[in-house]
Amino acid sequence: MSHKTLEELHKDAQKVFNELKQNADSLKPKDRIKIPAQEMPAQDPVERATNLEEVALGYTPIQAMVEAMRCIQCKNKPCITGCPVQIDIPRFIDEVAKGDFQAAINVIKENSLLPAICGRVCPQETQCQEVCTLGKSLKDVDKAVAIGRLERFVADWEREQGKIVPPKVKPDTGKKVAIVGSGPAGLVVAADVRREGHAVTIFEAFHKMGGVMVYGIPEFRLPNSIVDTEISTLKAMGVEFKTNFVVGRTRKLTDLMKKDGFDAVFVGTGAGLPMFMGIEGENLVGVFSANEYLTRANLMRAFDREQSDTPIYKSKRVAVLGGGNVAMDSARMAKRLGAEEVFVVYRRTEKEMPARVEEVAHAKEEGIVFHFLNNAKRIIGNEKGRVNAMECLKYELGEPDASGRRRPVVIEGSEFILDVDTVIVAIGNNSNPLIAQTTPEIETNKWGNIVVDDTQKTKADRVFAGGDIVLGAATVILAMGEGRRAAESINKLLAG
Repeated sequence: MSHKTLEELHKDAQKVFNELKQNADSLKPKDRIKIPAQEMPAQDPVERATNLEEVALGYTPIQAMVEAMRCIQCKNKPCITGCPVQIDIPRFIDEVAKGDFQAAINVIKENSLLPAICGRVCPQETQCQEVCTLGKSLKDVDKAVAIGRLERFVADWEREQGKIVPPKVKPDTGKKVAIVGSGPAGLVVAADVRREGHAVTIFEAFHKMGGVMVYGIPEFRLPNSIVDTEISTLKAMGVEFKTNFVVGRTRKLTDLMKKDGFDAVFVGTGAGLPMFMGIEGENLVGVFSANEYLTRANLMRAFDREQSDTPIYKSKRVAVLGGGNVAMDSARMAKRLGAEEVFVVYRRTEKEMPARVEEVAHAKEEGIVFHFLNNAKRIIGNEKGRVNAMECLKYELGEPDASGRRRPVVIEGSEFILDVDTVIVAIGNNSNPLIAQTTPEIETNKWGNIVVDDTQKTKADRVFAGGDIVLGAATVILAMGEGRRAAESINKLLAG
C-alpha cells in the first residue's frame, strides 16, 4: 500500500475533481470506470503502532465526491441486495457526488441508525462491495466503489457539523419494552421501538454501553466516542439505560415481564463465551482469550498503566492464534501495548483468512509477523508456571471442508518451537449461556445459540432475540439486520 499524506491525496483528488466537475452530469459509465479509486488516508504505520488513535483518517470532501462519481448508477442495484439492512446505496452515493452530504446521510438513516460505526467495521468487501457492478467490471473487488468509506464520511460530516437530529418519537403508548444487551442489535431495536412511542429500557451487564463495539473492537478501529454519540442519540429519544445489570443474575428474564411490567423483551447478549483449543498449557500464566485481553485493554483502559486500576500482562513476544478480525485486533493491540514481536499463527494460508483484507494489510504494515500453515500443539511453561514457549505443527491444505475452505492437514514430524511469553487465543466465541440457563422456556441449538423464527421470536412468549446470540459471532451489520426485524415484530405485537 502507498502512504501518501492526507494533503497529497487531497491534492490528487482535487486535480481529478477539477477535470470532472464541468461534465459531472453527463458522465457515461465508460468515463466513470476510468476515475481512479480514492485511497483512504491513514496514519503512518510506524507512528500508529505506538498509539491508540484511529488508523484510518477518513476521506476529505473532495475525495468523497470523486469516489462517489465512480458509481455508474446501474439499473439492477446489486449493492442494495448485498446490504443486510437494504440501504439505498446508489441514491446516497449520488447525493455525495453532488456534494449534498446532508441528503446523503438522510438516505442512509432511512435504514441504518449506526452509519459511523458500520462505515468503519462492516466487511463491505464481502457484502455490498462484493457485488458492485464497477468492481465486477474491473474484475477486482478492491476497485469497487468504496461504499463503506463514503458511509463513514457522511456520518462523520453530520457529527462534526453538529447536525445529528434524534428521530421523532410518537406519543406515549403506555407499553414497555426491555432490551438485554447494548450491542448493535439492541441499539437498533431500542431506536425502532422507541420511535413508535413505547417506553424502552436497555439493561447492560458492563458499566459502559456499547457491547462488543466498546469491549471487543479497539479504538484504533472504532473510537469509543463514535459509539458514545450513537448512545447519546438514544438518550435524547428518551431511552433509559441500566448498567451493571446482569439479566439472569440481577433479575431473571421472565421477571422483567411478570414483576416489572415489561410487555416484550429483546435479547441481544452477543457471543461472549471464549473458545479455547483444549491443548496442554492453556492454563499457564500468560495465556489469554482474545475476549479478556481486548476487554482489559479497551473497556477497562488497561493500556493507560498510570491511570487504570486494571492490570495488563507485560509481554515481549506474543503469539496470537487465529485468523479473523479479532486475531488482527489482538495482535495489533499487543504491539501497541509494548510487545517487541507479535506473531499471528494460522493453520491455513492468507487466502483462507476470514479477517478483512484491510486489517491484515494494516497489521503487516505495523510489523506483525504471520506464520501461515502453522498451529499450536502445546504451550510450554517455566518453573513458575508462566509461558515461555509454544510447540507448533506445520500444516498443508487438503480437500475443502464444510466451510468451503481447504482443510488443514498436519504434516507429521513437523514440530518446532516458537519462543513466546504470551499466547492469545482468538479462535472464536460461543453464545453467552446465562439467559438460556436461567430461562428454560427459551430453546437453544447445539452451539448454544437461541433459536428464533423468521420474526426473531423465541419459543418464550413475548421474547425476541437477535445478533450474535442467535447467529453466533457475526458482524455489526448482520446484528443490525436482525434487530430491525425484531423491532418490526415487537411493534406489530404491541400494536395488536
